[in-house]
Amino acid sequence: MNQIYIEGHRGACALYPENTLLSYQKAIEMGVDAIEFDVWLSSDKVPVLMHDRNVARACGVAGVLKSMTLAEIKKLCPYSPETFGDRFLGQVEIPTLYELLDLQKALKPDLKLGVEIKEYTEETVDITVKALKEYGVFDQCWFYAFNGRIIRYIKEKYNGRTMGYPDFQMKEFDGYDAYDEIGISMAVAKSEVGDFYMSKGLPMHLYCADTEEDVRFCIEKGASLITANNPTALLSILKSER
Repeated sequence: MNQIYIEGHRGACALYPENTLLSYQKAIEMGVDAIEFDVWLSSDKVPVLMHDRNVARACGVAGVLKSMTLAEIKKLCPYSPETFGDRFLGQVEIPTLYELLDLQKALKPDLKLGVEIKEYTEETVDITVKALKEYGVFDQCWFYAFNGRIIRYIKEKYNGRTMGYPDFQMKEFDGYDAYDEIGISMAVAKSEVGDFYMSKGLPMHLYCADTEEDVRFCIEKGASLITANNPTALLSILKSER
């Protein structure tokens, strides 16, 4: 069996608050090959990691990232109250991309990076790519986006390794020719259209496989990378088969 990369989704987000350094540290310590993270820009143009445009779900207070300075963002606590209650309140903060790259350098320099561009602007891509190149990790990255224009921009300007999604999930979709790989959720993969998208001839990232049954399904379907919110089952199965 060819190597299948094990990716932690937003770190190990079923176990720790998503997109925090704690979540990424724990995922790396568990032994993942890659981590996925989501990039936005603050109002003062610093790349920060957060899944949602509005911080309400993660932090329990409303606020739009692009309208906030980094200093304002750093006052927030992304403790994921809906998932963890108050368990992590006061223990985590919203990290910058630079802080994550410092963590990667310290813990696992060869870690692969799944870079999800959440703010669909060329400026977000440019600032993100600049940071990745400055840290010498650009070639260790897959670039993800639910936007065809952004996928094409990354491919044509930087020749980044791109992964887009099925056409019906994409904004500004304009074909698969700028894709190096395709990302397919477990819900789509197991649906009536799953085989159609899995037969595109592109290497497949299947997400999120959190059970042994899901992991076995992904292996059977020929995934090149499998993402998990909780990497435990994924690590147990794939590490034993390497």
